[in-house]
Amino acid sequence: MADIQLSALQKTFGPVEVIRSIDLKIKSGEFIVFVGPSGCGKSTLLRMIAGLENVTAGTVSIDGADVTRAEPSKRGIAMVFQTYALYPHMSVEENMAFGLEMAGMPKQQRLEAVRKAAETLQLVPYLDRKPKALSGGQRQRVAIGRAIVRDPKIFLFDEPLSNLDAELRVQMRLEIAKLHNELGATMIYVTHDQVEAMTLATRIVVLRDGRIEQYGTPDELYSDPDNMFVAGFIGSPKINLVPARVSGRSEQGALLLDVPELGLSGLAVMPRSPGADVPQDLILGVRPEHFHAGPGEHTVELKCSIIERLGGVSYVYTDPGRDNAVTMELRGATSVRAGDTVSASIDPGDCFLFTQDGVRL
Repeated sequence: MADIQLSALQKTFGPVEVIRSIDLKIKSGEFIVFVGPSGCGKSTLLRMIAGLENVTAGTVSIDGADVTRAEPSKRGIAMVFQTYALYPHMSVEENMAFGLEMAGMPKQQRLEAVRKAAETLQLVPYLDRKPKALSGGQRQRVAIGRAIVRDPKIFLFDEPLSNLDAELRVQMRLEIAKLHNELGATMIYVTHDQVEAMTLATRIVVLRDGRIEQYGTPDELYSDPDNMFVAGFIGSPKINLVPARVSGRSEQGALLLDVPELGLSGLAVMPRSPGADVPQDLILGVRPEHFHAGPGEHTVELKCSIIERLGGVSYVYTDPGRDNAVTMELRGATSVRAGDTVSASIDPGDCFLFTQDGVRL
């Protein structure tokens, strides 16, 4: 296990700044997930930690040692890529042992390391097979096993499940989580899938345009986002963001809001800083699961345009072609059909407030 310190890390390609002065401390044994939209710099940041991309400015330290200019082989890391990169003419056992053989490890020691990793990954029955005789999930396990046998301080995963179908992704996600529990190693995982981030990470790093937007546990990012970007990126389906206008303040400092899109007036939402000045026009954030079936103190009437039924849960969409379309989650069996009006209530304590440029209030 090892801790990692990134200090004022920057990366430019010519005039284009891809990573913008990132500071990040990763504790030994953590499972950190870099998440963000395509082009945000998450894979580049991972490759800088691995030594596969040169650092323009700043430092990378592992266990207190500056490895900014060190070769990848000297950093104590192992990397698993999106592509399996297995040698087709070699067996599973030979693929897993090849790196150790190149490093000069004695044969018996290599075989013991491969056997131990194969037992951890349930690959023992497949050691004599060639990659073409394996499923996609089995091939990815072989790629992970090739990393495990090196006994690295740090595992780096660059979107390793992107090539798998939905069922295999779920299975492999559970296997990687189990692997982290068993090995206790420091792991950094890159994905654009926020579900993977939420289910795997001890802490998540949300990136946008080469900067860290927020860094924290999955629960912290979900329940207390710093800005509208993080609130919109974390959570599935996405948070509802609708215009609201301040009509006054309560004695306790809550903002009284009129929300025409939801047919609400006088909705009292407490901002983070009750005494701070706020603009009159705001954005109200309400997650789909925070609509409660039936009327309440703050009742909304939503006309169902499309309904998705997923068994134990259904999602009601109002006019999904509009920017301010609303999504509502309904638990259990429901008789709602397209064209029906659905009555639901919201709790002001579940709502978020943002300025129009995305700053959390």
